[in-house]
Amino acid sequence: MAGQVTIRPETHRDYKEIISLVLRSFQEGTDYSDGTDILALIEEIRDSAYHIPELSFVAEENGKIVGHFMFSRFPLSPTAEGGHGPARDAETVLLAPVSVHAEHFRQGIGKTMLSLGIERARESGYKGIILEGDYHYYNRLGFKTSAGYGIYPTSGYPMKEPRCMMCQETYPGALQDIHGFVVYDMYFNA
Repeated sequence: MAGQVTIRPETHRDYKEIISLVLRSFQEGTDYSDGTDILALIEEIRDSAYHIPELSFVAEENGKIVGHFMFSRFPLSPTAEGGHGPARDAETVLLAPVSVHAEHFRQGIGKTMLSLGIERARESGYKGIILEGDYHYYNRLGFKTSAGYGIYPTSGYPMKEPRCMMCQETYPGALQDIHGFVVYDMYFNA
């Protein structure tokens, strides 16, 4: 990493800078989004019962926001068709979205952000973390294909194959009795 990175909870004052960061991160770092859908998802999460303000973070370097990520409550659906219990009863969280400023790609900022975030989710009492993304990257951070835990994908993009839906237990055996389907029917923009 180029300098000292600090991870802290996001505040309302950060929102404008987060918008710029997310747009540039997805425009330059993906082939599936220009970032506008990701910003809509962020707003949708913030306005929902699933939002966990204390688990929404920014990464700063020299006073500039260089990363953003958030966890939200994510109850699994008992069926592939959808429907789940109340957000407050969720034992798992969704890690999404994750953004690093394009000028800071491949500098270890994502790994630093997520290592702290995973620890905070563990400390908050959640049993597992679910995400959809590049399995080559997230496997290095301890995430494994979710089907191995009895948690199955139902839809989504960029998910090109089942290995893109991943989970991580917050402690060994935490997901042993948790099974279901990842259905994004609580979000229009997911």
